[in-house]
Amino acid sequence: MGDLQRLSGGASRETWGFILAGEPLVLQRERPGGIRTGGGMAAEAGLIRAAAAEGVPVAEVVATGDGEGDGLGAPWIVARRVAGETIARRILRDDDYADARAVLATQCGTALAAIHRVDPDSVTGLEELDQVRQFRDLVDALGQPHPAFELGFRWLEANRPAPSGRAVVHGDFRNGNLIVGPEGLRAVLDWELAHLGDPLEDLGWLCVRAWRFGGDGPVGGFGEREDLFAAYEAAGGRPVDPEVARWWEVLGTLKWGVMCIIQAATHLTGQSRSVELAAIGRRVCEQEYDLLALIDPSGEVPSPTAGVAGPTFHDVPTAGQLLEAVHEWVEGDAREATTGRVQFHTRVVANVMAMIERELESGPAMATAHATRLAGLGVSSEADLAARIRAGEWAVDDRSLLDAVRATVVDKLAVANPKYL
Repeated sequence: MGDLQRLSGGASRETWGFILAGEPLVLQRERPGGIRTGGGMAAEAGLIRAAAAEGVPVAEVVATGDGEGDGLGAPWIVARRVAGETIARRILRDDDYADARAVLATQCGTALAAIHRVDPDSVTGLEELDQVRQFRDLVDALGQPHPAFELGFRWLEANRPAPSGRAVVHGDFRNGNLIVGPEGLRAVLDWELAHLGDPLEDLGWLCVRAWRFGGDGPVGGFGEREDLFAAYEAAGGRPVDPEVARWWEVLGTLKWGVMCIIQAATHLTGQSRSVELAAIGRRVCEQEYDLLALIDPSGEVPSPTAGVAGPTFHDVPTAGQLLEAVHEWVEGDAREATTGRVQFHTRVVANVMAMIERELESGPAMATAHATRLAGLGVSSEADLAARIRAGEWAVDDRSLLDAVRATVVDKLAVANPKYL
């Protein structure tokens, strides 16, 4: 075995590339605390093989193991390496993929129809759950109440559609989990969240804004919903009701917000210390912002609360200025002197430091504004507000409530990622 190399990405798994007997292979190993469902990586390998038999483009599975007695220490899969690009921003921006972008939505629809043709009874270890209840329970277990999420749960319950059918659902079919070449889709990756459920879940998930990576197209940043739905139906998929797909898009937005909390928790609890996982915790407000835009599209987006850092007895440079200096070094010298995963993490660290700078500057004023909003609603805390939303003390479309929750989300987003606004 040679050329062992840690590959970039993989917030819930470690991914390594290597060559064995002249053949390029990829090893995926579970990271402690990673998000997953189903019956383990052996069951996942069986599902990938079943999907391949239906014509889904996949990386061929070579071997799998449970990590016990083999020196790897965690469940793993080895697959043949498929050449191509997985980094979404390159797929969306590089000239090499211009032709691919024109056909990807159609190819995704065709691939999803093939996934949903897999006989649910032919694969093992796949769970079937009420995801609204599942993710509400997760929010409670995590102990981090979010009023915006409670509004989302209320909307989802009030607008729940009839099931579109029962199928094998990939669970994470999106830009970033696809291998793409100049001609288009080459392989569908990352099957660890596969389960049984409504097939339109996969279509809604692909349209979640988080997976557009700044691209204009509502489908993965590269395409249109109409092309995705038409290709899906033409390849034998069930008829797509756009409003049902939108319901799944709302749920997908909320789900990714909860998953961001979970991934940050794996860092905070010490299960897997990682600056990448830590930074993901501050992406929750992006999903809150998108969730409110989906359930309250007519609501006005306020300007963030402005603030100026207060006086201090410390000498200059201030804490913010010190962070700024380190930030500049990381963005410049450190980033230029590194490659691969280390270079990726220098970008993450630079973003984290910029976030801290903004919080030091505007945090006190934002905290005061937030307390004023809570008082105006007659609640004492975020937890109190979330509990009373769940209890139904306001209508889901109550304007004063929606405006207050949105203003807080906008302030969080102005610190975490102002470009998102």
